[in-house]
Amino acid sequence: MAEAGVPTTPGYLGDDQSEERLQKEADGIGYPVLIKAVAGGGGKGMRKVEKKSEFKAALQSAKREAAAAFGDDRVLLETYVQRPRHIEVQVFGDTHGNVVHLFERDCSLQRRHQKVIEEAPAPGMSDEARKAVTDAAVLAAKAVNYVGAGTIEFIADASEGLRGDRIWFMEMNTRLQVEHPVTEEVTGQDLVEWQLRVASGEKLPLKQEELKIAGHAIEARLYAENPETGFLPSTGKFAYFDVGHLAVRFDAAVQEGDEITPFYDPMIAKVIAHADTREDAIATLRAECRSSIHVWPVKTNLGFLVRCLSNERFKVGDVDTGLIASVGEALTSKPTPSLKMLQAVAHDFTRIHAFGGDAPVEFSPWAHLSGFRLNAASNPLVRLREGGNAHTVAPSYAEYDIVESGSDAVIAFENGEAYEFSLDSGERADGEAASGDGAILSPMPGKIVNVATKAGAKVRKGDALVVLEAMKMEHTLTAPFDGIVAELKANTGDQVSEGVLLAKLEKA
Repeated sequence: MAEAGVPTTPGYLGDDQSEERLQKEADGIGYPVLIKAVAGGGGKGMRKVEKKSEFKAALQSAKREAAAAFGDDRVLLETYVQRPRHIEVQVFGDTHGNVVHLFERDCSLQRRHQKVIEEAPAPGMSDEARKAVTDAAVLAAKAVNYVGAGTIEFIADASEGLRGDRIWFMEMNTRLQVEHPVTEEVTGQDLVEWQLRVASGEKLPLKQEELKIAGHAIEARLYAENPETGFLPSTGKFAYFDVGHLAVRFDAAVQEGDEITPFYDPMIAKVIAHADTREDAIATLRAECRSSIHVWPVKTNLGFLVRCLSNERFKVGDVDTGLIASVGEALTSKPTPSLKMLQAVAHDFTRIHAFGGDAPVEFSPWAHLSGFRLNAASNPLVRLREGGNAHTVAPSYAEYDIVESGSDAVIAFENGEAYEFSLDSGERADGEAASGDGAILSPMPGKIVNVATKAGAKVRKGDALVVLEAMKMEHTLTAPFDGIVAELKANTGDQVSEGVLLAKLEKA
């Protein structure tokens, strides 16, 4: 790319991959520095290093992850851009020497270096900046005589808005990408059809001047993961997977009854909205994610997506790749269920236990027993349990999406979140008393790729203990408090199931 005249991010890409040389180059670039897998993508094999003392451990982790994901542990180093935006351009080439671009996408809303929400066109993109980045993308594709669908990805320094002279080549993905639907929606083109035509030897269906942008499209990736636990993937069978009557495009990879295993990427579907304006596209997508998609018991990021789409900075286009991390728990924490939903759930339990679930309670006089018995409470209360939380509410009928799991539990959906309720007996649930006892359990099935401590070692809160690889990503389990490693049952190379004891800490 550099030889072709495509602007590239300052850094190091060399044959010498020794720790000593890479450390020296990182010191020369200056911190923070970014380690990236040469063969990588999707954030795999990528680490941000804040200071020199952290470089060696980050390098080793990046190399392990790169080798596992791509069979190639080589890395490159780049200057870390402080306010980065991820801008990419869809390109197409044919066997007749023609190359066109289908404009840009903004994929800046990310968690763990992986895209969550993508849109086209990029908000705040001037004509000057668009010409600079699309010209660079076409130049990059021509430099490698590219044929077929491809994406040229750029990193933009957004500290002064999107400027043509502050956008650098990052990587090229030689395939059709997950987020290609937003390009299809704003251009009106079927990119898979384009692929087939090009592969058949035809010329590109349209010339550059015939391609136009119409409206705005936005896509949300639905993942089987738990945002509350650092986006750890969630596995299991979809006992319930209902998408109702969606008013948007829904590209799904699963259906009810399917099982999520730990061996693949956790993305299960894409939700895409298209409208005349960005504001309308966001509002439509948010509404569908909030009320039309219901999944149980596999955990998903659906509620998190609703909160991202409601974030004020995102709504005005003030985005960068650090937005999710900077907002933190306001996006990742599951909210307490509303009083209205609690009352509806209490009403549902009343119906189940009084009538076996068959009575049409919204019209039945038996659902409204206020004053029926002399001196009785006019509004009897129901005690509910949801996770570790107890709620005492008066039953009240309301239209809610509720799934009954026998007489012992019901599942209710609100704002993209799924809540499991049972009647509260006042006793503690099994395992509650064990919280904070220092047991380090495997959060999911996976392979232990590194053990960073030993039995008897003194550790501080936050110190790395065990590194688990699952769904092509590394997950570091850390010490929950200062203490001593009383037990260590983890061994590098072990394949472990969910809930297995890996280590146990005792407070010093």
